[in-house]
Amino acid sequence: MKADGIPDIPVSHARLDGALCLVSADPAIDALNAAAGGAIGSPLAVPPLATIARLATRLGILVSRRVLVADGEADLDLWVRAQPDGSDVRIAVSGWREVHPVAPVIAIDDRALLDADLRWETDASLRLTFVGGEATGRWGIDASGLLGQPLTALFVFADDALPILDALARHRPLEEQRATVRGTTQAVVVEAAVRRDTHGGFAGMTGGARAVVDEPVAVAEPSATGPGADFTNGLDKALRAPLARIIANADTINAAPDGPVGEGYAGYAADIAHAGRHLLGLVDDMVDLQAIERDGFALDVEPIDLADVARRAAGLLAVRASNAEVALAKPLASLTIPARGDFRRVLQILVNLIGNAIRYSPAGSVVAITAGVADGHAFATIGDQGKGVAFDDQARIFEKFERIDPTEPGGNGLGLYIARRLARAMAGDLTVESAPAEGARFTLALPADTPRDKDQ
Repeated sequence: MKADGIPDIPVSHARLDGALCLVSADPAIDALNAAAGGAIGSPLAVPPLATIARLATRLGILVSRRVLVADGEADLDLWVRAQPDGSDVRIAVSGWREVHPVAPVIAIDDRALLDADLRWETDASLRLTFVGGEATGRWGIDASGLLGQPLTALFVFADDALPILDALARHRPLEEQRATVRGTTQAVVVEAAVRRDTHGGFAGMTGGARAVVDEPVAVAEPSATGPGADFTNGLDKALRAPLARIIANADTINAAPDGPVGEGYAGYAADIAHAGRHLLGLVDDMVDLQAIERDGFALDVEPIDLADVARRAAGLLAVRASNAEVALAKPLASLTIPARGDFRRVLQILVNLIGNAIRYSPAGSVVAITAGVADGHAFATIGDQGKGVAFDDQARIFEKFERIDPTEPGGNGLGLYIARRLARAMAGDLTVESAPAEGARFTLALPADTPRDKDQ
């Protein structure tokens, strides 16, 4: 065995042009290509070799892979190297070991793959080696651009994606897994079979995805006590514990404390942790939503230091801001702004506003958090340098379940609705000033805690 992992046996060479047509080939490769229906001057007809050549061309680097190529009643176990050379690609193939194929482990109906709108294959590291099917054009999928990317570059798996991690970690088939095509709103059902190499080891997956046909959804009659009236009667507590475990376990896998984890697995774990946090946030929002829409909802206000609460909120989000390469400019430690409000709820509002500002701020920008008193009200303003909010959208963003761009990551359309309702429940308000491409300034106003208030 050579130092670079290539078996020390005779090597056959070939050259492809920029269109991946065979320019020249040693006899072994020429014969294999001819058996697949190809010829000199035509596109390389051996799919595994063509895939590696295409990947090397796209990435602009040497790609070296072990592949199995069907050849009559047996398979050929080959080691393939493809390296760009100007506008051409040079291929070196070694091994040429004849083996009898091992049937892939198929635990799903083959017809589910054959009838799929989209077909895909991965190698053992879960990187895409093939993407095709009539839906690629319809769904706007860049099939060639996805080659060499992890499976998560093609699909965003549903929030209940824990079965994905289990299936991939244990090398089991995927069955009826819900997902969306990344970059679109196209919902699909994903299925996949496991492929084995000649030694029975995991060699990748062969899968398909079919579009989800919309089904009629039963609409419940509205409750007299408002939406989600029974949500907090134990259901939120029942959800928190398993979601917390899912997040913790996924974060542990992603952190790889016991040693390196395959990049594909780590990516799935990160997606699962993100989805878990999204669901946990949704649980919190639904609890708040039920509370603030209950008749007679009120908060117990008390004297607070609005500048101190703003500094605390900024401190809670310092790591997130650092990861996003966004600077937080918070009120000076010496500044005190007496106000009246519910400390926990004011902190919740400011964390929501600062978190939104970080999310929509470009790297290298600053989120400015200021506090002061004007017209009998204490205020805290969060200003960002993001893309801003159009005037026509400034009222809509405070409505329930409203998002300006639903395709953007994060959020569920409840944060600003809840924040304004909470502010008004404390005799304050939440407003926005913005213009497209000029950032946004959200201001939380609360009653100032004046000496007159203290005497009462």
